[in-house]
Order: sequence, then structure tokens, then C-alpha cells
Amino acid sequence: RYEPSWDSLDARPLPAWFDEAKFGIFIHWGVFSVPSFGSEWFWWYWQKEKREPYVKFMEANYPPGFSYEDFGPLFTAEFFDPNQWADTLKASGAKYVVLTSKHHEGFTLWGSKYSWNWNAVDVGPKRDLVAELATSVRNRTDLHFGLYHSLFEWFNPLFLEDAINVFKTRKFPTSKSLPELYEIVMKYQPEIIWSDGNGNAPDTYWNSTGFLAWLYNDSPVRDTVVTNDRWGVGSICTHGGFYTCSDRYNPGHLLPHKWENCMTIDRRSWGYRRDAQLDDYLTIEDLVKQLVETVSCGGNLLMNIGPTHDGRIAVIFEERLRQMGAWLKVNGEAIYGTKPWRAQNDTVTPEVWYTFSPKEGQVNAIFLNWPISGTLELGEPQAKLGETQVKLIGYKELLKWVALGEKGIIIALPQLTPKQLPCQWGWTLQLTDIN
Repeated sequence: RYEPSWDSLDARPLPAWFDEAKFGIFIHWGVFSVPSFGSEWFWWYWQKEKREPYVKFMEANYPPGFSYEDFGPLFTAEFFDPNQWADTLKASGAKYVVLTSKHHEGFTLWGSKYSWNWNAVDVGPKRDLVAELATSVRNRTDLHFGLYHSLFEWFNPLFLEDAINVFKTRKFPTSKSLPELYEIVMKYQPEIIWSDGNGNAPDTYWNSTGFLAWLYNDSPVRDTVVTNDRWGVGSICTHGGFYTCSDRYNPGHLLPHKWENCMTIDRRSWGYRRDAQLDDYLTIEDLVKQLVETVSCGGNLLMNIGPTHDGRIAVIFEERLRQMGAWLKVNGEAIYGTKPWRAQNDTVTPEVWYTFSPKEGQVNAIFLNWPISGTLELGEPQAKLGETQVKLIGYKELLKWVALGEKGIIIALPQLTPKQLPCQWGWTLQLTDIN
């Protein structure tokens, strides 16, 4: 059994499925999807920081005295089709999904008894959005279902009172945050608890270790659940399950601890923005590069989309998801279930990243640029004459190669027309019998 101490909790092995999965989809959806302007931090930027673009936006488009709470009933989700979402998630090649059950605005996407009249069952859609998505994902896909939950809430009076008392009182976590966490675990049995938003309070204020000890010892998901590292000031990148360290974290080198790169297709926002321009969205080339870099350095990629207030996954997001799925359909064996190799990227040719498939004992070299010369030089592999075989995933014949002394290999790529290429945006060479 795990004790409610970081020493004990940090010793828990991470359930193997998470490292094998490699790729998940993050979904930021909530009342902030109604103004869908600027950022999911809309309420804070408008009311607390009074940032000019937000203040002007409200003055120009809403009557005086309009409050953020008035957006609640406008969060309608009339086009939300959880089956369609599940099918799109499956088509992306992702192995898990993480939905924002509650962001810093405090609005819960399920009918929480601890969020009276500020939840999706009482206000807005009048639907349990968490339950509907969980059911569809479980019925139609093999994705692991996870939930994001914000510990703090910007404007909750109980939290603000605790903050004034320098967190010596604990009204908010005992009456709101912790009961919600127990509620979502018992009700929806998520296999990921993605915690966020420490509100500048320590983990002792949140009783994070107490909750995690229960989660790992006695909860219905104790054997399979994974957690992140955002459990109070000082815990990020040091305690918890996998490390996130910061948003859009991509160190570019191997880390000793399992980590996740959570990032957004829209460079500027996690929530949907009606004012986004095409340039604000990462291209599929950008996204494949992020995935390959992240996985070769031992991380998972959690790629975020922001649905609309009426429950649609915007077409640009759907296209990116399906493009990722098309790429993974060909190259998935160089991603899923792989381990980092002794070298993460190539020393001679840029934009070449390595993974290792332990079952097959093969090294995967994923290259993001098809060389004009028709030959690819790799500085890292040590090839063995008469033994080493080189294959291009999605192409039938073995490739010819020449060793370069002790280390390094030049590979002759097949001459293919764009239509004949096994895929776009990146290709994988499988090397067997490499020293």
C-alpha cells in the first residue's frame, strides 16, 4: 500500500500502457468556448487583468453589466455528437484522450453536486458531457479515457478567502476541489487524472498526497490510472506520475523520467478561438515533427483541440487529427510501444530521429526530409556486412546500403514518384541487426 507521502507515491511504477501509447488528444471545452476569443483564460484576462482587447471585445459585443456567468446558458452543445467525436479521435491514431472536466472557471462538464448551478447539467447543454463522451469512447474505440481537473478556481469566494489567509484555512479544497476529484473517479473511472492549476498553494493545502494514496490504493482505477505532476507548488517536474514540467515542453533530449509534451494545434490558445487565422494553426508537418521528436526522447505527445460552444470539432482540427492518423497508419510501428534508442537524433543528417522496437530488436530512423540526392547518410548506426537489413516502411523491397567505417551508413532510397511514396510528412527506415 502507498503512504500519503511523496516518497511512497513516487515509487509507484507507472502503468505500462501509458508509455506504450505515445500519443493522446487533449480537449479544452467549457464556458470559455462561448466568447471563443483570445484564450480560454478569457474571464481572468477580461475581469482580473482587464486586458484591453478583452475589455473592448465585451464593450463592443455585449450589453453593459453582462457577466461571465451569463455566458453559461449560451454554452449550448447542440451539435455535440459524442459518437462522431469518438470516431474522429480513433481516426487520429491516438491511444488516449483527456477532456477538461473543469477548467479554472469552475464550470463542471458533469452534473457535480459540488458545483451547484454552475455545471453542464443545470446550465447550458443540460447534458452530462463527461458521461456521454466517456461512453462513446469506451463503446467505439480502444482509447484510454482521461480527465483534466483544475484544482483551483479563479473567482471562487472560498478559494479567495483561503488565499487571503495564506492557505492556513482549507475551506475550498475540503468542500469543493477534493470532493469533485473523488466524484469523477467514482463516477467515470478515468485512467488519467490530469491535474492543473495549483493557485500558488502547496500540495499540503490541496491534500494531494492523501488523494493520490486513495487513488493508488483503493479507487476503482488503482491498477491502471496514471497521474501527472501538477499537484501544488513545487510538485511540477518532481512529483506525481509522468512529468509535464511546463506547457509545450519539448526538451529535445532524453529524460530519465517518463514525461509528456502537452501542446496545442492552435499556437496561441487551448480553447477554440473564432478569431484564429490559418497561420495560427500548426501544419501537419509541424505536428509529425513534434510527435517524432517527443517519442524519440522518451515522451508522450498530448495534442490539444478546442471544440466550439455548440459542440463541433472545427474542420481544421478534424483534418489535422485525420492526417496524424493517416501518418501513424503507415509509421505506427516506429512509434507505439517503442523505447528510446542510445541516440535520439542523428549526428550527421538533421531532422532524423530514432526509436527502438524491443520486440523486433530493430532501430527505426524517422527522417522528415526526403533527400534530393536519393541517398540518406546516417552517422549513428553501426552496420554489419551481410547481416544488417534496411527497409523503408510501406515499400516492399530491401534497400541497398554501404557502411562508412566503424560507424555510419549510406542508404540508397528507392526512386519513387510522389504518388508512390508510402506516406507524406516523414518516412521510417527499419534497421535490423545493428550493433
